[in-house]
Amino acid sequence: MAAPTAGPAAPVPVLRIVAECKRSRARAGELRLPHGNVPCPVFMPVGTRGTAKGLTAAQLAALGCRICLGNTFHLGTRPGSELVRRSGGLHGFMDWPHNLLTDSGGFQMVSLLELSEVSEEGVRFQPPHGGEQILLSPEKSMEIQNALGADIVMQLDDVVSSTTTGPRVEEAMHRSVRWLDRCLAAHARPQQQRLFAIVQGGLDLELRLRCIRAMTQRDVPGFAIGGLSGGEDKAQFWRTVKFSAEHLPRDKPRYLMGVGYATDLVVCVALGCDMFDCVFPTRTARFGSALVPWGSLQLKNQQFAKDFRPIDAACGCPTCQRYSRAYLHALLRSNTAALHLLTLHNIAYQMKLMGSIRESILQQRFPEFVQEFMAVMYGGRGGPPAWAREALESVGIPLG
Repeated sequence: MAAPTAGPAAPVPVLRIVAECKRSRARAGELRLPHGNVPCPVFMPVGTRGTAKGLTAAQLAALGCRICLGNTFHLGTRPGSELVRRSGGLHGFMDWPHNLLTDSGGFQMVSLLELSEVSEEGVRFQPPHGGEQILLSPEKSMEIQNALGADIVMQLDDVVSSTTTGPRVEEAMHRSVRWLDRCLAAHARPQQQRLFAIVQGGLDLELRLRCIRAMTQRDVPGFAIGGLSGGEDKAQFWRTVKFSAEHLPRDKPRYLMGVGYATDLVVCVALGCDMFDCVFPTRTARFGSALVPWGSLQLKNQQFAKDFRPIDAACGCPTCQRYSRAYLHALLRSNTAALHLLTLHNIAYQMKLMGSIRESILQQRFPEFVQEFMAVMYGGRGGPPAWAREALESVGIPLG
């Protein structure tokens, strides 16, 4: 009698934890993904239409980036998922040999609020460029993401602004759980593409807990904390992040969506988060702002017109190695090359910051790293903000 044919092997768990801070909830590890392992904690640059604005895929890779984002809604409408699929998926389309994560399109419910209408079926959008209405259902989101071929794909969730209160928040939480089930049923490539759930519930911790309890009953390889960084009070923000991270499984990645300010990254690693994304470093570069360990430099300001130092003497990025503040100041008046050079620097800053955070966890000196980071960032500005002090003290890192 022939032996029964074995089914497909279970995917390897995404997260491998390498070290954990003995005082806070910070941990260092690796995300084991089809296009290579990704050290974490990790910041993921946002490449809305196939690359971070102002950079090529090769430049991103040269900065040490091993995972970046693509936007399902925008890629699905223009140039269209079928064209991308015929190009070898998003990896082939943008010539990117490393990992990709695609969002589900849910965030556009907030960013394109006036153009969208939500029902149990899905979200109807009026395309910002004109044309017929688009229905983005959980099934359609998965169809587009399967065609794009990213290594991590996100469920379609019902997203409301973090400042929304009342019954709409609970409705969105329950609908996100139902839509997760529809995404799981529609997902055609679970062995190749890891589907993450997105926890909703606004700033209501009881709703968050109910959502986590429901979603952790589903077999998903990772979880995102969604619906934050939308203008809510920072004290509510950190408490919601801490609570969510505490109740999510230890052995699966925790992805805090939409967070990219340096202080927020340091604090939220301490609270137990592993993955982050935000348009902030690229967007702020386009306004002439360069990120530095002590804050930012507004290079359009006249004080930099005759400043021949690099943005940051300790930065090894191509911009800091070659160009002065004075040169960038002059370019910013009329030349888009300056925006490219600042974007390059700002992404390098984020990559270096996350690398330093991870190294400090591996060396069991993360609390000392946090104290040093805050001293440099806020030493000349009256000390760290109260919310950051409170958040860090809650996980055993006093700032003195």
